[in-house]
Amino acid sequence: MASFWIVMIILLSVIEALTTSLTTIWFVASALLSLFVSLITDNLFIQFGIFSIVGVLLLIFTKPTLTRLLKTKQEKTNLDRIIGMKGIVIKDITPITNGEVKVDGKVWTATSSDNLKEGDIVEVLEINSVKLKVKKGDDK
Repeated sequence: MASFWIVMIILLSVIEALTTSLTTIWFVASALLSLFVSLITDNLFIQFGIFSIVGVLLLIFTKPTLTRLLKTKQEKTNLDRIIGMKGIVIKDITPITNGEVKVDGKVWTATSSDNLKEGDIVEVLEINSVKLKVKKGDDK
């Protein structure tokens, strides 16, 4: 029966390596424990019971914590924060020439597919390198 558990450990390890979902890794650990139990007893009920119970318990109690620890936080930077903000055109913008807008107290080079005149209100759509892509916004 030990060979069965070795095959299970290898199979579940391969599945985890292919998916990286942190699901089968807990059953790898429980299969390893069942492998050691199979060296002590030939009782299949005990071996499968340990495999099932330990695997489920590890999955329930350790996966959320490990997932939270491994998750990288993606915080907005100051640049990301201005996407969606309103600004004012301080130098005319055309589809073929860059202009300037003032957003959040800072002056940016801006592009647009619209003709925008000085004093127009714009909304920031995206940031391309050091230039903002803007569109005509509401006058609110």
